[in-house]
Amino acid sequence: MARFEPAALPELLPVFYRRLFPHGPYGRWLSYGGVVKNYFQLREFSFTLRDDVYLRFQSFGSPQELERELQKINPYKIDIGAVYSHRVSPGHRDRGSAGVPGHAEPIPSLLQPNQHNTVHLGAFQPQEKELVFDIDMTDYDDVRTCCSSADICSKCWTLMTIAVRIIDRALVEDLGVRHRLWVYSGRRGVHCWVCDDAVRKWSPALRAAAVEYLSLVKGGADTVKKVNLSHPVHPFIRRSVGVVEKYFEEYALLGQDILGSPEKWDKVLALIPEDI
Repeated sequence: MARFEPAALPELLPVFYRRLFPHGPYGRWLSYGGVVKNYFQLREFSFTLRDDVYLRFQSFGSPQELERELQKINPYKIDIGAVYSHRVSPGHRDRGSAGVPGHAEPIPSLLQPNQHNTVHLGAFQPQEKELVFDIDMTDYDDVRTCCSSADICSKCWTLMTIAVRIIDRALVEDLGVRHRLWVYSGRRGVHCWVCDDAVRKWSPALRAAAVEYLSLVKGGADTVKKVNLSHPVHPFIRRSVGVVEKYFEEYALLGQDILGSPEKWDKVLALIPEDI
């Protein structure tokens, strides 16, 4: 397989958006059957173009209009935002804007011209948004020896498999979620889009609670022991360990060789409570 060259994107993207991009399924997904009037029209999109030109607050009257725009501008990246109370205004450009994909905050001055006198600033608010989990390979540098940082190999992807199985089980069995879309992030990880109707309407507090429930590793690069367990061990953790055990010997002990040298086993021992 030929190595990917970013310099080829200007030539390849027009072909991708014309022949390969799943415009039909994409539009049907984000319309959710069109049960709610103007649901798709109220959705915000953001595009990253060549040279980090960032187009924020884009909205489209139909999936077909979005398809025409994608084939016209051939973005390097698409961010799917929230569904707002009113249509957002297109055409705002930032160069090198950092932003948070899919989580741009509304800027009142960017309301459509005909809405300035009809929409109270406080009424222009995000109404719905899928719950998105972002699993990045760089978060696993403590437990992989084959690669680090942005580098990934086939061994690394076993970690993504384990993470997907743990989170997907918890979403379905513990949180009652039904509709999940697992996708490759495009770089070095995977994303899970939770699309249930009720979940899309969750408040920030409910979203934070779900993330907290699924969070076990806490602490930055300077924290040695990032996992602290209390007794009795929570059922979510017990069930997650059951998934990990199926991979541990072959993957961790043999594949990653986490006990293959004094430096490696000292690192593992530092993670274990002293009373054990």
